[in-house]
Amino acid sequence: MKKIVIIGSVAAGTSVAAKARRNDENVEITVYDKDTHISYSVCGIPYFIGGEVEEVDELTPRDAKWFKDRFNIDIHTQHEVLNIDKENKTISVKNLMTGEIFDQAYDELVLSTGSRPKELPQLESKDYKNAFQVKNINDAKAIHQYIKANHVEKIAIIGGGFIGLEMLEQLAKYQTTIIQRSTFMSNLDPDMSYMIEEYLQKKANVITGETIEHVVGADSIEQLVLQSGTRIDADMVILAVGVQPNTSLAEKIGVKIGITGAIQVNQYLETNIPHVYAIGDVTESFSIVSGQPLYRPLGSTANKMGRIVGDRLTGGDLEHKGILGTGIVRVFDMTIAQTGLTEKDANQLNMKVDVIHNIKPNQPEYMKGKEMVIKAIIDKETSRIVGAQIVGYEGVDKRIDVLVTAITFGAKIEDLFHLDLAYAPTFSTTKDPIIYTGMIGHNIQRGRNIITPKALTERAAQEDIHVIDVRSPKQYEVNHVKDAVNVPLKNLRDYAEEVDKDQTIVTYCNKGTTGNAAQNVLINLGFENVYNLSGGNKNYQRYVNSIDKRRK
Repeated sequence: MKKIVIIGSVAAGTSVAAKARRNDENVEITVYDKDTHISYSVCGIPYFIGGEVEEVDELTPRDAKWFKDRFNIDIHTQHEVLNIDKENKTISVKNLMTGEIFDQAYDELVLSTGSRPKELPQLESKDYKNAFQVKNINDAKAIHQYIKANHVEKIAIIGGGFIGLEMLEQLAKYQTTIIQRSTFMSNLDPDMSYMIEEYLQKKANVITGETIEHVVGADSIEQLVLQSGTRIDADMVILAVGVQPNTSLAEKIGVKIGITGAIQVNQYLETNIPHVYAIGDVTESFSIVSGQPLYRPLGSTANKMGRIVGDRLTGGDLEHKGILGTGIVRVFDMTIAQTGLTEKDANQLNMKVDVIHNIKPNQPEYMKGKEMVIKAIIDKETSRIVGAQIVGYEGVDKRIDVLVTAITFGAKIEDLFHLDLAYAPTFSTTKDPIIYTGMIGHNIQRGRNIITPKALTERAAQEDIHVIDVRSPKQYEVNHVKDAVNVPLKNLRDYAEEVDKDQTIVTYCNKGTTGNAAQNVLINLGFENVYNLSGGNKNYQRYVNSIDKRRK
């Protein structure tokens, strides 16, 4: 009987086992995990700590008995795999409850060893009873119990990624400080990340551009001392500075590690060692857009990889086709999402792109719609969408998934305009933000060039650019683009008679729509080098503010 052995039993490992059993009743499937829980939701932990999920057991709906009864799969928790003998195809396993060490033979071995939280050199969480990581069910219980048993008032969260932001939201009833050494959600471009920072300033004590110098306290942290000298009092500290793949077991037998630091695999999720596969958080994927290695440890990807390997080990033909690195997070009533390449990714790949900032509400004003900002990255040569980021409120999830689908199937930017999306005022505007993004893209394809605030600022320092603000004088007086002249749209045709048609011109309004109308007027009057400012003055002012903050 063929023996499939899996090391690790969270999302990826149990997916392998379940799919293999669905395909074949005549294989022996054994899973080992050194933890006490299996198949649990890491992503749900913040919501248990914050009370949205009432019982921690809701995050662990299945146990070893469930898998044995349903699938005839043997899952052994609190069993640590110590070594792998790749020549004899056996593993050495230690029963952590009894201390017994034994060997287990395999025909096919699957490494699903996951990832572990990163520590800070100046702050090892295990050294302090009030410092916690957020990685497994035992972490969730420990945090919950500590808050319940102690007088916690001030909480410091270190890290501004998914877990850091989710924990900030869930612990908002305390005096909370979040510390991030760079920008929030590092997978975003800085201009989009700054929107998160602006928003969070109203919700918590937000510190960016800072790192921890040292801590004050013996067995408990009393203060965090930042490099600037700022001292942060803390009754509890949450470390959320990212994760790294658990590759040590794989490296012992010469499994190749990729440039991301995770295990390198092919499209079948095979490692360089025969009969050894790797999946989930320990494994490197690749970008659907660029083909480059990509590490995004998410439960969704882990489950998908697990199903593919479970299928292949039992005669199936599924292949891993890469990922876009899609992610989404809710923090209070704001939602942040990203997929595919960012602008900085495209620049690193030397890809020529157009960058669109589309600022539109998710619903009509009469339905109290709230603005969302869609930043789309377009390949100049093919007009294909290669990436997108959205910061907004309700409806961000719907829009990012439309963009994920479009990018996956190679859609061009103007294709978005032709989508027959569902419409009702309770869900969208008649011209949905996705459709409007397609309209902007179509305008670019027919010669209506756009320019980002960053590009405008850089070019204006090197060449003479005539910037025209087509808003009302009242709006212009509040703030405007540096060196811009105010010419309301209704006066533009007369003003154009006095302007050199060979000059580079940038038009703008508040968000971009009227700026595009002004651009059309000038192009139709014979001006050849006219740009519309992407996202208008609103986007420009946010960019300038973010630059000013970084310089301080």
